[in-house]
Amino acid sequence: MKFVSSDASGFVAASHENPLNPGVLKRVIATREHFQAGHVQMLNWAMLPAGSSFQLHYHEDMQEVFVMIKGSVEMRCGDATIQMNAGDTIFVQPREQHQMFNVGTDAAEYLVFGISAGQNGRTVVVDSSDS
Repeated sequence: MKFVSSDASGFVAASHENPLNPGVLKRVIATREHFQAGHVQMLNWAMLPAGSSFQLHYHEDMQEVFVMIKGSVEMRCGDATIQMNAGDTIFVQPREQHQMFNVGTDAAEYLVFGISAGQNGRTVVVDSSDS
C-alpha cells in the first residue's frame, strides 16, 4: 500500500503552461514509477453510502488506485488502517487484502482504477471468518 495525502504537494503550473501565468495548475499524485506494468482493467466512479463498507477482498494480479472525491472513509489494507478524505489517494497492490468503510455522515465518492498485469485482475472475496 502507498498512501498519498492531499496535503503531500501543492499545485504547480502544468508542463505545457507559462509558469509565470498558467492557465491550468496540476497536483502530481503519482508518476509512472508508482504503477505496475500492465493494462488498465477498469476505471469506476464509485459511491459508498454512509455507514456502509465493501467486502474484504483482493485481486490476484491487479493494482488498484483509489482517489477520494468527497466524504470520509477508513481504508484497511492488510494490518494498516488509513483515514482518507477528499483529495487523498491510496495505491493497493495485487494480493493485498483491502476493505473500505464510510465513517462519515454522507455518501463517499471516489474514483478507482485497476491495472492488471495481464491475468484480468481476478477478484477474490475473503470470508470474514478467515481474517
